[in-house]
Amino acid sequence: MQAAGSDRSIDVGGAQLACTLYGPERGPLAVLLHGFPACRQAWDPVARRLAGQGVRVVAPDMRGYGGSSRPSGVRSYSVGHLVEDVVGLVGALGEGKAHVVGHDWGGVVAWWTAMLRPQVVDRLAVVNAAHPVAYERALRTAAQLRRSWYVLAFQVPLVPEWILGRNDGASLRKLFARDGVAPEVAQACVAALQPPGARRAAVDYYRAAFRDGLAGTRPAPAIIERPTLVVWGDRDRYLEPSLSQPPREWVPTPVVKHLPEATHWAPVDAPDDVARALLDHFAG
Repeated sequence: MQAAGSDRSIDVGGAQLACTLYGPERGPLAVLLHGFPACRQAWDPVARRLAGQGVRVVAPDMRGYGGSSRPSGVRSYSVGHLVEDVVGLVGALGEGKAHVVGHDWGGVVAWWTAMLRPQVVDRLAVVNAAHPVAYERALRTAAQLRRSWYVLAFQVPLVPEWILGRNDGASLRKLFARDGVAPEVAQACVAALQPPGARRAAVDYYRAAFRDGLAGTRPAPAIIERPTLVVWGDRDRYLEPSLSQPPREWVPTPVVKHLPEATHWAPVDAPDDVARALLDHFAG
């Protein structure tokens, strides 16, 4: 039992992902995808709890972050490539499908994986990540635009990367500290954006999504028929509360669990609640 986790680099086809694996060598597989500006260590408190209950867990640094590959070009971070990383990771671990769980940007990738490659998804779970259709609608409102100002700011060349990196990642540390994220988690995630090209890759997620939206090259959404759980920290500063409810025309039977005291970083500040919700969901 790898309760503490063991690190491994895994070739997923289009990229090499630095991963931490937890739990038994056999058992139900759960893929835990982090968001921005986080890293795989942000899932560690939840992953340990899942592993302790017999779940086989893999938490990768998403492409561009930490020790993972950093393909060049904005298009390398389009959602199609991110989904194929998940598919490749599941296959590389010898499985045909897995529970796919994502937080923030990892949640966006989880939503798209369930839409584009449903055959690899056993059960879907997202933590504080809006369904892509709902988020696009919300961006037409002043309320969500105020929370998402950085999405537009990230379209400016070079400047966002410089701001994120200056003074040893001071802006990132301030962002984490504002919501009380543990210093050791904040340090790990700041470090994941220090390698050359990492900050640009992280910002390119937003640039790719924005450009695909403008150009009409983003994949068409599809109805999600996999069992779906949304876990939502209600003290989220970045997403309007209404986004906790995915559109019923695209997600017919979601289960939504609210965590009133959790922030946007629910996997870090409410790991017991998140892990318990995931275990119940995996068990059906």
